[in-house]
Amino acid sequence: LISEGHTVYGLIRRSSSPNYWRIQSMLEAPRFHLVEGDITDLSSLIRIVSDIQPSVLYNLAAQSFVPTSWTQPIFTAQATGIGAVNVYEACRIASPTTKIYQASSSEMFGLQPVNSMQNEQTTFYPRSPYACAKVFAHQMAINYRESHGLFISCGILFNHESERRGERFVTRKIARAVARISQGLQSTLALGRLDTERDWGFAGDYVDAMLRIMAQQTPMDFVIATGKKHTVEDFVRLSFEYVGLDWTKYVIKDQRFMRPTEVPSLCGDASKAKEYLNWTPTVSFNDLIERMVEAELENVLNSEKQDTEFPLSTSPTKPKTNT
Repeated sequence: LISEGHTVYGLIRRSSSPNYWRIQSMLEAPRFHLVEGDITDLSSLIRIVSDIQPSVLYNLAAQSFVPTSWTQPIFTAQATGIGAVNVYEACRIASPTTKIYQASSSEMFGLQPVNSMQNEQTTFYPRSPYACAKVFAHQMAINYRESHGLFISCGILFNHESERRGERFVTRKIARAVARISQGLQSTLALGRLDTERDWGFAGDYVDAMLRIMAQQTPMDFVIATGKKHTVEDFVRLSFEYVGLDWTKYVIKDQRFMRPTEVPSLCGDASKAKEYLNWTPTVSFNDLIERMVEAELENVLNSEKQDTEFPLSTSPTKPKTNT
């Protein structure tokens, strides 16, 4: 957006320890500003939207880690579900001409027939508190669109990954473990189900789709996906192969990572996006894995280099006292 000449405002929560690693290179960029607020605080959103009067608002905020949604279902509902409605309501009150993008999720589809593909007409069957909250936010987007005439488009994005993925998500967890194991810094990788199938794409491609969605003259909902599914085992095997290792020697199954209710398989049909947006993914599954593992290898090597150049004292000097 900045490269295209737009001014960008990013919403951040108050934190005692700011976490800007994903946007470090952006902090000094022209036309980039951070504003403090909270998705669960409607008053802060009304103030911010009123002050900025954004032409487009991308709502990517959520408690988005599915396992956590079972241990924190109420917070997940507030941040992921009610938080989205707060965005719609803030725009309705303070800037009704703002075009809103709502990040919907493939998890909303939940349990589906074997070998099926999901599109914009597929019935939702959410199987986690996170998915339920996303369905609520999605349906409320449609309601605000139809009831109040707001421009709200939903992107039903299937799994999108990159080297900026959080470390607790399985793809980043795998890539990071592979890099560390290859350098002798880790011995095993503990995972849950390996037969789970997902439609994985590159986050950069999916952001491009988001921008194309918001360039439309009419608000619409789009499934964004590659149309190809792979198992967790596929991701593991190819990641280890990239560093020349046999995954079966390092991966162990751990019941702690099993979900109370599973979604065995998801695969998206992005035909509508291809027709209306002229969008197709550009990064293959194999290229995505190579990109993520290579980034983790670089992180490991840079970390080791820093440890060598700036060794930490293992026995800090204590001040002498007379007590």
